[in-house]
Amino acid sequence: MRAQRFDIREAVRADAAEIAEIEKLCFSSPWSLENILREIEGNALARYIVCAAGRRVVAYAGLWAVLNEGHITNLAVHPDFRRRGVGAAVLEALLERTRRCAGLTDFTLEVRASNDAAVRLYGLAGFRAEGRRRGYYTEPLEDAIIMWLRKE
Repeated sequence: MRAQRFDIREAVRADAAEIAEIEKLCFSSPWSLENILREIEGNALARYIVCAAGRRVVAYAGLWAVLNEGHITNLAVHPDFRRRGVGAAVLEALLERTRRCAGLTDFTLEVRASNDAAVRLYGLAGFRAEGRRRGYYTEPLEDAIIMWLRKE
């Protein structure tokens, strides 16, 4: 079996439809194509990257850069490409690129309390739970765990 090659690069307009499809597969309240396009093209604070296998986008992640902090908005891996280290690679690339290019030092995010895989992924990257937002998610109603990765 041939090893699959993945390329991580900055997201562009042409990636938006595939990102929207991954959103629909991964989230109960997915962002619309219009919202994704606004993030990629119109939000000066936003930084988005994609992971591609050949010409196919298989994962993406993004954040908003505010002062020295990065608020991770989304990270998703197509279900067919999970459990291959893609999520960890995308997260690592997002953190490294925004530290280097945008000068970010601290990162935060919210994650569904029931999303054990995501909590574990972020924990392995050094994020720590520092709070909870009650009823943050809808469809279904659920708390969010607030996680931070702070410069030591």
